[in-house]
Amino acid sequence: MDALEQLIKTFFDWEAMGAVVPSMLTVGLPNTLLLAVSSGVLGCILGMVLAVMAISRNPVLRWLSRIYTDVFRGVPAIVTILLIGIGLGPIVRQLTGSTNPFPLGILALTLMAAAYIGEIFRSGIQSVEKGQLEASRALGFGYSASMRLVVIPQGIRRVLPALVNQFISLIKDSSLIYLLGLLSSQREIFRIGNDAAANSGNLSPLIAAAALYLVLTIPLTHLVNFIDNRLRTGRPEKKEPDELAAVVGKGAQA
Repeated sequence: MDALEQLIKTFFDWEAMGAVVPSMLTVGLPNTLLLAVSSGVLGCILGMVLAVMAISRNPVLRWLSRIYTDVFRGVPAIVTILLIGIGLGPIVRQLTGSTNPFPLGILALTLMAAAYIGEIFRSGIQSVEKGQLEASRALGFGYSASMRLVVIPQGIRRVLPALVNQFISLIKDSSLIYLLGLLSSQREIFRIGNDAAANSGNLSPLIAAAALYLVLTIPLTHLVNFIDNRLRTGRPEKKEPDELAAVVGKGAQA
């Protein structure tokens, strides 16, 4: 019984959780979303460039895209963040005078996300039937216009669930930015929970951090499932008034 009480006190100390939740909501949550959204938007832009390079007719562009993707998908996230954050940190401070680690953290997350998002976009674009491109060319569109107006929009629509999944990964990967050193006002969700756990010797603040990550990621996971189901089945057909009246009439007769 003592062991069970100790276990509960270690992981579910409500007072320790309540002490860190306000700072997680006011400081950690905005910083986490700033890192994830910024790197997600920039990663989508760079990822689209990589996808276009990957399907280009120019072999040099295809090889450059392939090398970039292999490197940033193969190197662990923590290594990339440390190399960029610590390696470029002195140069950035010398040029700008700023010690804020967020720009370098966003850069590292962007470079990693772009490698995955580029492959997502490439697979989506290549999944579009060739007839779509041929039909648009037959209507008088050039190759670039056909890709920009017809093929790429369809490809993006098909990979929306995978893009949301990648954004979920960015939310979790943003916790690694603490390695670059954060001021009190720059801490994200994990750093706040980890600092409180280290100071108190209790793991309940980390449980609170995990719960907040779940609050962010579980709705997005269900959104992925909804988007995927909608793309596969389409919108439910609305019954015409006559059909609806016939169904109601049959029900009344029964």
